[in-house]
Amino acid sequence: MTAAERAHALLERVRTLHDEWERLVRGLDETAVRGPSGLPGWTRAHLLSHLARNADGLVNLLTWAKTGVETPMYAGEAARDGDIEKGAYRSAEEIAEDVAGSAARLVEIASSLPDDAWSVRVRARQGREIPAEFVLWLRLSETSIHLADLDLGYDFARVADLLGDEFDVVVGNAIGMYGGDLPAVLLVAAEPNGYRHEWRLGEGEPVTLTGTRGEVLKWVTGRGDGSTLDGDVPPLPQWL
Repeated sequence: MTAAERAHALLERVRTLHDEWERLVRGLDETAVRGPSGLPGWTRAHLLSHLARNADGLVNLLTWAKTGVETPMYAGEAARDGDIEKGAYRSAEEIAEDVAGSAARLVEIASSLPDDAWSVRVRARQGREIPAEFVLWLRLSETSIHLADLDLGYDFARVADLLGDEFDVVVGNAIGMYGGDLPAVLLVAAEPNGYRHEWRLGEGEPVTLTGTRGEVLKWVTGRGDGSTLDGDVPPLPQWL
C-alpha cells in the first residue's frame, strides 16, 4: 500500500472521529463545557479549544507538504498555550463551532493533497521529522484519546472500539511519544474474541503486562496506574 493509499484510508477514520466530536460538542451546555476535564488544570473548554488548535496546527503541516513552503505547526509554545487559554473562555456555541470548523478545514486540505505530497517530510510540534501521512495518525490519536479525557462517558474500551483496525498503530504511536527511557515491558492487549497484539517497550529482559485494549490504551497514555493490568506494572515517564 502506498503512502497516499494509507492516508486516504486514515482520513476516513479521522472523519468518523470528527463526526463523533461534532455530535458531542453540539449537545454540550455552558455548565458541561465549564466542568473539569480529566486533564489536570484544564476544563472541558480548555480541552476543546486545544482540539481545535491541534487541527489548525496539522493544517499547517499539510499546507507545508502541499506547497513545499515550510509552515510550522505552531508559532511557538507560548503562542499555542495562549491560544488554548483564550479560546477556553468563549461560549459553548462558539467553542462547538470552532471544533467543527477546524476539523472541516483539516479534512478539506487532506482531501486536496496530491498523492506524492503524502511522502513529503515535515516537522511535528516536538521537532520530530515525519512524513505527511503521519499527520493523520497524530490527529487520530488526538481525537480518540481526548474523548476519554472529557469525562463524559467515553471510557477507553469505547475509544478502542472507535479506533477499529487502527488501534494497534495508535498505541505504537503513543509509545513513541515518550521523551524518556522506557522500562522493559512486553505489553499485550488481548480480548475474548481472539484479538491479540504485542508491543515491546524499553531494553533488557521485559516484564509482561496483559490487559484489554482499553486497559492497555489507558495505561500507555498515562491515564491510569495500570492496576487493572495483569503483571508487575513499572512506572512510566511523563507522556508528552
